[in-house]
Amino acid sequence: MYADDETIRRILTGSGDTWAVVGLSNNRTRAAYGVAQVLQRFGKRVVPVHPEAETVHGEQGYASLADIPFPVDVVDVFVNSDLAGRVADEAVASGAKAVWFQLGVVDPEAYARTREAGLDMVMDRCPAIEIPRLG
Repeated sequence: MYADDETIRRILTGSGDTWAVVGLSNNRTRAAYGVAQVLQRFGKRVVPVHPEAETVHGEQGYASLADIPFPVDVVDVFVNSDLAGRVADEAVASGAKAVWFQLGVVDPEAYARTREAGLDMVMDRCPAIEIPRLG
């Protein structure tokens, strides 16, 4: 319902290659760490967004989306569903082209707001699964 193949393909291939990954840190046990590696292998620039602003996978981290001093194409969200709506709103305000809520991250109201703002959005999916699936 919140992720059709056409939208997924458009985000992965047409929205741009700079992905802000909200919740990405150097914690190798977290899903964001591995997904960011997959995104990099498929040619995406991964920008870590985490309160600690760590450098991850060779990319400078930022404490918030607003702190990133260059355009971001896609905002990939690895935070709890109750925080995800705020991140989606920040993505709209930042000028991103798309928002991607990871597996288990669901906020139908944020989805509606983001789509109404004209951004593509996928919810409750993982790009590391979708990239090879859509080939």
